[in-house]
Parts: sequence; structure tokens; C-alpha cells
Amino acid sequence: MQLLSDLYDMLSTPTAEVVESVSRLDGDLMLLGVGGKLGPELALMARRALDEAGSSHRVIGVARSLDEATAARLRNGGVELAKADLLDTDQLAGLPSAPNVIYLAGRKFGTSGGEHQTWVLNSHLPGRVAERFRSSRIVAFSTGNVYPLMPVTSGGAHEATGPGPVGEYAQSCLGRERVFEHYSRVNGTPVAIARLNYAVEMRYGVLLEVARTVAQGDPVDLRMGTVNVIWQGDVNASTLRLLDHCESPPFILNLAGPETVSVRWIAERFGELLGVPPTFAGTEEPTALLSNASKSHQLFGYPQVTLGTLLEWTAEWVRAGGATHGKGTHFQEREGRF
Repeated sequence: MQLLSDLYDMLSTPTAEVVESVSRLDGDLMLLGVGGKLGPELALMARRALDEAGSSHRVIGVARSLDEATAARLRNGGVELAKADLLDTDQLAGLPSAPNVIYLAGRKFGTSGGEHQTWVLNSHLPGRVAERFRSSRIVAFSTGNVYPLMPVTSGGAHEATGPGPVGEYAQSCLGRERVFEHYSRVNGTPVAIARLNYAVEMRYGVLLEVARTVAQGDPVDLRMGTVNVIWQGDVNASTLRLLDHCESPPFILNLAGPETVSVRWIAERFGELLGVPPTFAGTEEPTALLSNASKSHQLFGYPQVTLGTLLEWTAEWVRAGGATHGKGTHFQEREGRF
């Protein structure tokens, strides 16, 4: 897979299970924050699935701004676009109503030094959205960062593991969850919360970061010595299927890969695929940010794209000089500073 068009297609191709799930939707689907890394292909998958299901329900993507290429790709794919700053009271109120909402808005990078903005976006805005769409079904993205660092032998945090967010970004994300929970309980709004850890695709993610580090001959940081990774296309599919599982109080689900995988091993495998022996810096700590996603695998099945395939695709992408989002993951961060 070397072409960006191929990547777009793979990330937005719905499974038969997704088509079946969206066929039961009772109206339009709105994605708030469609302009982020996850949003465009998620919106396009929803549109393709609804088309396959023979449904005329609209898919509406809301963003404060979109680059022209992404906007054109979404419009050409049948996604309707609405421009709005969700923090603006009038603009939020002016959005069309939709019985199904996916909440993607949030802030991570740039938190250090801009903590007030992170808290407003991650913890205050969800309350305003929950009130505006109180009669809707809402799937809200969260993060595995709400969990504490877990022993690498533990299998990772599961949904019943108590929160232990490290740093203000993670704390504000727990705030997001608590605010959605509050309005779900008060208004009876059915909500599902997806704790993601870590989505990868060819342009962004832990695997790309490690592969490029190896290819450049730089040392791979081992401080966060183990990780979970999951293909973004599988995340998109699970997100749309979560619309079937919204509840009050909220249904919480980890979205992560099945493996607790060694960063050292990932680097060594990339060394084989890229022909560049890896070097390392630091040593593995006994804890890491790890999620146990056995509940989601029981509910939706194992990810369709395996870790081995992801490694091969990523190596091919790096060798070909494929496009990237130009942002690091900071997955090595153990103090919660982003």
C-alpha cells in the first residue's frame, strides 16, 4: 500500500457488521470535530455503510475549519459539512439536530503551557454539547490515558480499573467522561465512551514513529517499553457499531489491540524490514500505559488487520516516503506533559 488514495479507501471501507449496525439508525448522524486525524475516514465509512444499507440518512461533519482537500474529499464522498466553533453558543445552537452524534472534539498536544484551553475543550465543552444534544444518542471519544500506568505483566487496565490520570491532559479527559456521565444520568441521554489506546495508520501513530526513528538511524526511546496498537480502520468500524450500545449511565469500552507488544521488538522487526539495525536509548520501565480490550474483542471480534500486517504496511510506507501528518505521538511520555 503506497498510494494515499488506497489508504483513504481502506480506512473508510465498512464491514458487513458496520452496514448492519447503521441500518438500524433512526435518523441522521453528526460528527462533531470531523477535521481531526480520525474524523474524515470515519465520516466516509459511515456514509458508505449507510449507502450500502440503502439508507438516505445524512452524515453531517462539523468542524471549525477544514483544509480544501479534506473538505472536497468529504463532500465528494457524500458527507455534508457544517462550519461551527463549538465553543460559540450561537453556532452550537445553530447546528441541525441529529439523533446520532459522535463526539471527536478535544485537545492533547499543546496542553503544557495552554492548560486552560485544554480543560475548556476537554471538560467544559462536553457539557454544552451534552445539553444541546440531550435527546440524541452520543458516542464520545476518550483515551486510555485516564488509566494509571499499569505493570507490564498485568494485561493492561480494563473498564473496571479505577482511573489514575497522569498529567493535566489525562485529567481533563477524565473530566470529559465525568461530564458526559453527569448529563447522561440527569437527562437520560444514552452515551457510549470509547477509551482509545493507540490508533495507528500509515500517516500517524506509534508504529510510524518507531519505524522512522529506526530508518533515520536514531535511537529508539524505551522508557515506555510496551504499547497497545490498533488499526484506525478497525477503530472506525467499532465506533460506528458503538451506536448500538449507548446507555444511561454511559457504556464504557476500551478500543485497543490485543497484544501487549514490546517497543524493543517493534524496533527490531522494523530493523529487519528496513534493513537498518536499530539502536536504543534508556531501559524499559516495569509499568506502561496499557489497556485490556478483551471486552471490545468479545463484543466486536478481533481487529481485522493484524499487528504483523501493520508492521509490514508501515515499513513499506516509510520506504516509499509516504505522506505523514507531521506530528509525533509522544507515546514515551510518562509524566503526562503534552
